Amino acid sequence: MTLVRWEPFRNVASLQDRINRMFDDAFNKARDVEEDGMGAWRPSVDIFETESAIILEAELPGVTRDDISVEVENNVLSLKGERKEVREVEDDRYYRRERIVGRFHRAFTLPVDVDHEQIRANFQNGILRLEVPKPEEKKPKKIAIKVDN
Repeated sequence: MTLVRWEPFRNVASLQDRINRMFDDAFNKARDVEEDGMGAWRPSVDIFETESAIILEAELPGVTRDDISVEVENNVLSLKGERKEVREVEDDRYYRRERIVGRFHRAFTLPVDVDHEQIRANFQNGILRLEVPKPEEKKPKKIAIKVDN
């Protein structure tokens, strides 16, 4: 017979993790619901960098170019828009509805030295791609010292 040492608090950490996940799931879903009862929509966004730019790609299926707004103010890039509902089927004929419609707003802080005029946007196949050029690195300024005789 093998003896197993009893550790009364061994499973407490995993229990705590499960409870935390349960609360996170509940509060994240509650946070995503707007006041009018419709689900709030937050498009998925990937942000990465290349040699010369910071790239932001947002998935916006079902959104037209005219329903998207991109603004930069106080070094915050705001992506706003709306996915409109297309009523082809009456509500009582649905078995299940998972696609969320409505307005969305995402905001991202940009580096201070970004030239806002150089930001480029491209919208193709439901993907909005924003290219934010990196600022040129500031080189230290050399100051000549004069010697007084």
